[in-house]
Amino acid sequence: MNYYSDLMSQLVWHLPANITPLAQAIHDPDLIGQISKAWGHFVQTGQIWALLIGLVIGYIIRNLTSYG
Repeated sequence: MNYYSDLMSQLVWHLPANITPLAQAIHDPDLIGQISKAWGHFVQTGQIWALLIGLVIGYIIRNLTSYG
């Protein structure tokens, strides 16, 4: 574990100075709102039905093709 820790610290140490702010650029901090909006769009466009139908058909095919 110590080897990986040293390796990661060396990799981070040698990063250029202009790459480090990428992880700190937060445009919209409302994570719960983003998840809620994405879920609403998922349901509104009918993709949830495609997911459920695909899961059921996949489960049926898996049971029909399994041995034993």
